[in-house]
Amino acid sequence: MSSFELNKVVGAILLAAIVTFVIGKVGDNLVLIGGGHGGEHAGGEAASTVAATAPAPKKAEPIKPILAMLAKANPADGEKVFHKCQACHTGKKGGPNKIGPDLWNVIGRVPGTHAGFGYSDAMKAYGQKAGKWTYEHLNHFLHGPRKFIDGTKMTFAGLKKESERADVIAYLRTLNDNPPPLPTQAEIDAEQKAYEAEKAKAEQPAAPPAAKTAAAT
Repeated sequence: MSSFELNKVVGAILLAAIVTFVIGKVGDNLVLIGGGHGGEHAGGEAASTVAATAPAPKKAEPIKPILAMLAKANPADGEKVFHKCQACHTGKKGGPNKIGPDLWNVIGRVPGTHAGFGYSDAMKAYGQKAGKWTYEHLNHFLHGPRKFIDGTKMTFAGLKKESERADVIAYLRTLNDNPPPLPTQAEIDAEQKAYEAEKAKAEQPAAPPAAKTAAAT
């Protein structure tokens, strides 16, 4: 074979290699522009189902009961905790209303009805529904006033320790012309049963979030 013919063969091989390389690059770019992989989508349009990865929101735990604690609660300790409340409340018989109402006789009183105090509509509505302040109602209210009664004027953050709530409620019980009786065992058992039911409900796994469908072009 002459040198001229050899050069022609080598040139043809190099040309074929260059053409193959260029075609491959052009094909890769077309795939990227179309947004697909492996010919998965046609015409540059894609519909993909994206599974949600965010964990399901945790359910709030129920507020721990305090009825069983009241018999052993310490009113003197409750009075110390009540000092946090004295900027807004008095606890004296016939005492004046301040930022909040006087709390003498508060246990057993209909919420939103103390004479001379301008209650929020939310508190008045709660009073019509609840009927009166009970130990259980005060336990929930003192844990987080605004969470329990949305719209109340009371801005206090709340008492998160059930022992403190029990002591304060035991102290409020003494601020009464006729202190209400302590809870019966039947009332204690009923509160505990309701708490356990709420706790079991909160521990149930939340339903997984629905998959989201997004369109891409």
